[in-house]
Amino acid sequence: MSEKVVLHYFNGRGVMESIRWLLAAAGVEFEEVFLTKREQYLKLVNDGALMFQQVPLVEIDGMQLVQSRAILNYIAGKYNLYGKDLKERALIDMYSEGTRDLMELIMMSPFTPENKQKSLSNIEQKAKERFPPVFEKGLANSQFLVGNQLSRADVHLLEVSLMLEELFPTILSTFPKIQAFQEKMKALPRISKFLQPGSARQPPPDEAYVKTVKEVLSHLFK
Repeated sequence: MSEKVVLHYFNGRGVMESIRWLLAAAGVEFEEVFLTKREQYLKLVNDGALMFQQVPLVEIDGMQLVQSRAILNYIAGKYNLYGKDLKERALIDMYSEGTRDLMELIMMSPFTPENKQKSLSNIEQKAKERFPPVFEKGLANSQFLVGNQLSRADVHLLEVSLMLEELFPTILSTFPKIQAFQEKMKALPRISKFLQPGSARQPPPDEAYVKTVKEVLSHLFK
């Protein structure tokens, strides 16, 4: 197994995107193997690389890690992005799970194009009512969501806030703390590099991405 960090997933965002973000924030270089054919997925299954027959898969430190939360927890713990103690870790987990809930709403939208407008309205309503107000309050007295140092929660918040603005450009106009937070985060050298053209950051999903996912994971779309 390679000593380099290797990501196995589709050539698109999905649940791997948060892993890309976190590795970038930690300054970790990685390679990617994009799944374009069902045969690639079946080979990973047959080789025993996918514990629960699911991607993403990340090869790191001699391990084959699956389940995105486990992968993110490992990266955050290894690269000091997980707070200074268990109490901070619990808060980081709560914020991170909140961002995950919102990301999943956005990620699933392209797979239900027949209800696109309804899906977008649902995302916008939930986002306005449930998510930004919580993060705005969390940033009231600090530049970080938890403690006095960067954590995975901050990285996830920047990611999901930018995703929201892609769909609804003015949605954060009444959340000045989040807007200020975005600018501070974007100025961090590693984050700034990840946001530049040509980085590993993926664009919003298009029809080609959705088609590939459905073909490779055809058993999930019957």
